[in-house]
Amino acid sequence: MTEILFIKTSSMGDVLHHMPAVTEAKRHFPDARITWVVDEMYAPLATLHPAVDEIVTIAQRRWRKQIFSARSWREFFAAVKKLRARNFDKIIDTQGLIRTGLMGRLAHGERHGYDFESIREPFAARFYDVNHKVGWDRHVIERNRTLTALALDYEISGAPDYGFDRKKIQPSKSGNYAIIFHATAKTKKEWPEERWIEVGQALAKRGLEVVLPWGNESERARSERIAAQVPNARIPDRVPIMDVARLIAGAKIVCGVDTGFLHIAAALGVPVVAVFTITKSHTASPTGPGPVEMVGAANGLPETRDVIAAIDRVAKT
Repeated sequence: MTEILFIKTSSMGDVLHHMPAVTEAKRHFPDARITWVVDEMYAPLATLHPAVDEIVTIAQRRWRKQIFSARSWREFFAAVKKLRARNFDKIIDTQGLIRTGLMGRLAHGERHGYDFESIREPFAARFYDVNHKVGWDRHVIERNRTLTALALDYEISGAPDYGFDRKKIQPSKSGNYAIIFHATAKTKKEWPEERWIEVGQALAKRGLEVVLPWGNESERARSERIAAQVPNARIPDRVPIMDVARLIAGAKIVCGVDTGFLHIAAALGVPVVAVFTITKSHTASPTGPGPVEMVGAANGLPETRDVIAAIDRVAKT
């Protein structure tokens, strides 16, 4: 049996973008046992892939904040114990960071990663036994697939397959609703409230209930301000990632800024309109089996009319 260790810890979009590589590896090595190192926040997403046999959960952010906590050290050593419990035939780090390169060094096996010119943190390339050149001009999904294929010695082919076990993502509700994800961890990626209000009103005129999820109190306040001016808008309770995924699965359309939840929607085949306020990069765009429209501007913010036009296009697809 081939033992494969994947290291892709975060963020939400990165974890999703790694899934097609897992699917393809399993297709070429059906008897392989696959282990995945992933951050605790995104471990529920990794469990959606039926090819993953074991997950090694890390909590780097929490451990850093609680460095003197006995619990943090117990969890850290438990993760190291899991990593060292078996000999891996291939260790593949598609994250390409110094910290993930160091994680690979904790495990036993042949370590594969990007070369100095193909990696975000070039020093991390020193931690691999075998380095691979992968162009920056490729979509991140293709970079993950390519590195994995080079490490396991096969050719990539076909469209990306996220490999979701859809029995685990039954919609929490099905109905005539649209979701707006107006929030993002990086404020420079945000779009003005007044424009989201216009988009929400346009969705309402098209007979859709507008759902406005949130993740913290500031985002909740923004959702409330938007909802106050959009007929029949709804603000759901704050729920874990998997419950948000189930909400997404039942939506008619998802519209939002550059955030991981848009990538979940695209992976599930839900129609997506992505609003890019900084850049409109093809290398990190939402990608999936359903219709996806990207609206962005090299200089200045996207116009509301262009976002609404994109919504109408994906709705007709």
